Amino acid sequence: MLTIGPVQLKTNLMLAPVAGHCDLPFRLTARACGSVGLAFTDLLCPHGILKQNDQTRWLASTNPDDQPLGMQLYGQDPDIMAEAARWAEGNGAVTIDINMGCPVDKVTKTFAGSMMLCTPDHTVTVAERLVKTVKVPVTAKLRLGYHDGECTAPEIARRLIDVGIQCITIHGRTAAQRFKGQACRDGIRAVVEAVHDAGSGRVPCIGNGDVKTPYDAQRMIEHTGCDGIMIARAALGAPWIFRDTHELLTTGAITGEYTLRQRLEFVKMHYHHMHAMRGPRRAVMRMRQCISGYTRHLGPCKPLKLAIVAMTEADHDRFDDIVDGFIDAAGDAADRVPITWAQRAEQLAQSTRSLASA
Repeated sequence: MLTIGPVQLKTNLMLAPVAGHCDLPFRLTARACGSVGLAFTDLLCPHGILKQNDQTRWLASTNPDDQPLGMQLYGQDPDIMAEAARWAEGNGAVTIDINMGCPVDKVTKTFAGSMMLCTPDHTVTVAERLVKTVKVPVTAKLRLGYHDGECTAPEIARRLIDVGIQCITIHGRTAAQRFKGQACRDGIRAVVEAVHDAGSGRVPCIGNGDVKTPYDAQRMIEHTGCDGIMIARAALGAPWIFRDTHELLTTGAITGEYTLRQRLEFVKMHYHHMHAMRGPRRAVMRMRQCISGYTRHLGPCKPLKLAIVAMTEADHDRFDDIVDGFIDAAGDAADRVPITWAQRAEQLAQSTRSLASA
């Protein structure tokens, strides 16, 4: 378990605020798989919250099954951020996270996201304002630094804790790296040590970056001493990663991995949540985008992928038939594990070795 201020989480595993992916239908699917301690919304623009535009309202939408929920804000104006935080507190957020790590241009050009690492005095001012505005815990997600080779996050994290930030998540890359290269676990460990040494009580520090299998999460904790793990892109094709990671961390082994049939039931669930909340057109479009991620964990499934990619809005009521037909064609294989986490880890290791030798 993990505690953030007064908020007690059931596990120390978090679903990251992956832009464009972590909407309500996906969060509900991940929670149904089990062991999600805390899930975050997509990063939210405070101006969009205050104007209540349609896109931001969708990104911030939640329901009673979507708890505990964190809402992540990006921005650098203390007044606007404070007003948005107040709205988030009143609309389902048990924690409010300040994005200090996003490296994409649409965020950094507003001097938000990872650009906040370049203006620590102002960043601390923004954080302090939010802490004083809301009653729920305010947290922050950082990168190691802005420029290559920098590791400014330890000092910034200490200062944030001094003004009341109650949890730090650290992604093990600089902003300049974006999503390339490898996450630096030594850098994460430096931030973890700084966070644990700061303040009058122990503030948790969450590790993030390159957690692609449960074994990566285990190694992250062993190497860095972090209190929990935030999982991002790896969850998009395998939302059951939280259940299996929690089992590994608590028992030392992964047993009873989901079969092909069980995994496809979650794919169907994801589709049905999207269909119910956004209608047939968006549901079809979304699954056409998502299916590639899922197929990495389904074994040989080219016919299924091609059938879903070929779907149009007119086919929206055929999704279950397509999936069930594939399950029937799989025969006995439908009730076996199509690819284990150990096999997935070996695939990723082989890919890394191939790139290194190219």
